[in-house]
Amino acid sequence: MKDEFAKLCLAIQFLTRIRLPFEPGYTPARMAMTPAYYPLVGAMIGGMCAGVFWLAALGLPGPVSVVLALGAGLLLTGAFHEDGLADTFDGIGGGLTREQALTIMKDSRIGTYGTAALAGILLLKAAVLSFLPGSLIVMAFVAGHALSRLSAVMVIVTSRYVRDEGTGKPVAQGLSGGGLAIACLTGALILGLWPLVQPFPAVFYGLGGVIAGHALMRLFFERKLGGYTGDTLGAVQQVSEAGFYLGLLLWL
Repeated sequence: MKDEFAKLCLAIQFLTRIRLPFEPGYTPARMAMTPAYYPLVGAMIGGMCAGVFWLAALGLPGPVSVVLALGAGLLLTGAFHEDGLADTFDGIGGGLTREQALTIMKDSRIGTYGTAALAGILLLKAAVLSFLPGSLIVMAFVAGHALSRLSAVMVIVTSRYVRDEGTGKPVAQGLSGGGLAIACLTGALILGLWPLVQPFPAVFYGLGGVIAGHALMRLFFERKLGGYTGDTLGAVQQVSEAGFYLGLLLWL
């Protein structure tokens, strides 16, 4: 259990800007297994965003509360996944070859494709969430952040890392069967708890949106790259999250 707790803490450190009051005990082997806890960390991030939304909605209009909650998510993660989305679109959009795309994606500067993608995804999430009832938004943040990170984990499990180094390298070895089970069980728990507070068909539509976002992003980058990078994992998370919210809107 101590080893698993260390993996969870390393996952928190990797995916967020949250400072832990202790050193979890980094080892390469532990770091490689942290994707098992990405959905759980996602649920934590989503819960914090939901809390910001709920507090803001006590005195502010819904759309303003949504923007504040999305901003809280950016602060919590340091825009980690959004940066990956922007780099992915810059690389795939601007690179004629695989090598050019990978080189562009390593550039810390943001280009036209990345700017458009980043603005588009943030506006899309804000617009869609603003049309959902407040009680549904709270659950949407928790489930959307958790399931979209499970979506990214599935890329790690079913594809290959195409760089010799990079942000995704520490977790590119893939998950053990036990680690994959933890990630999937976390997602299953989210789905299982949903009917306690919201109608079940809603999460079914949301899950369909996650799957659609996952598939579309992989079609976008894997054909050119032949696998994934840390940036593309962020892109998959972002588009899967937006897909979840869109699925909920379609249910309404």
